Amino acid sequence: MEEKDFAAHLTATMTGSALTMLIGLGHRTGLFEAAARGPATSAGLAERAGLDERYVREWLGAMVTGGIFTHNAGEYTFPPEHAKFLLGETASNLMPSLLTLTAFNGILPDLERCFAEGGGVPRSAYGPHLESLGAKTGDSWKHIYREHLVDGFFGAVPGLTEKLTDGARVLDLGCGTGHAISVAARAFPASRFTGLDIVPRIVEQARETNAGLANVEFKVGDAADLTADPPYDVITAFDAIHDQDRPDVVLRRIRGALPEDGLFFMVDTNFSSHVDQNVGNPLAALCYSISLMYCTTTSLAEGGAALGAMWGTETAREMLADAGFRHVGVLESPRPQNCIYACRP
Repeated sequence: MEEKDFAAHLTATMTGSALTMLIGLGHRTGLFEAAARGPATSAGLAERAGLDERYVREWLGAMVTGGIFTHNAGEYTFPPEHAKFLLGETASNLMPSLLTLTAFNGILPDLERCFAEGGGVPRSAYGPHLESLGAKTGDSWKHIYREHLVDGFFGAVPGLTEKLTDGARVLDLGCGTGHAISVAARAFPASRFTGLDIVPRIVEQARETNAGLANVEFKVGDAADLTADPPYDVITAFDAIHDQDRPDVVLRRIRGALPEDGLFFMVDTNFSSHVDQNVGNPLAALCYSISLMYCTTTSLAEGGAALGAMWGTETAREMLADAGFRHVGVLESPRPQNCIYACRP
């Protein structure tokens, strides 16, 4: 990249960072919801949102020149085709991911210390920063599950939806607040779903969210201690394996908890294990950054393997084979940053 082009690249990077902060501010102050009601002047929008006009006017300047709003004849418009990416209960809404990323700013002093001293930032350190911004790490996946779990994810594996329709024992490993199970249990009432997560507070939330479902249960436990008698027919893991402190142990435990005709359904990041193979992928730099600011450091805080989100398909295949999965298919998912591993003994 030539010097002039690199300077422009850095300027665009700084612009994106600044806009990210202002988008989060617009979410927390209600400006996006107010703007979605229709075109308005800066004074009109400030009145709708109950805010100071001078601040709103400057914020709108950034939104217009940043390509998020349009401006004509003194009125500012939040186009519906833009609004769907920042508002609403759909998988298109990127606001939950944006708020989570912004919250990571809070742990940067601790992360900088780790660069010099080693160790890591524990998961518990993130909670206050996420809560202060109204961010929930599971919110982005909640909408993705609702729209894509049955047809897009499960439907990609031949025979899986039929197996679940007939009735199967299913374990969701690293279930979080249970959004995937909530969708799956309703879609496949003949199957029985168990959610496993290591954080008691999260498991309690999952129980509350899914209290009305008869074919669901949740347990607190470490995936590295997983046992099953009788075995599960299907074990699922959504973006969970690379965050395990002992992923090699967990994968062997998963293999041991499945029968010979069982299926391990793993959704994880869709990148190469080799950095040079990820050059040019428009999502790679973002995912490396998230991996550093969360996945890698939280694992190191527990003395874990620190695979990171960018462990890659090559490493994943090797580890799955070492765990005893002789047949591993890597399939496309509804999201370009993820792929599906259909793993059988």
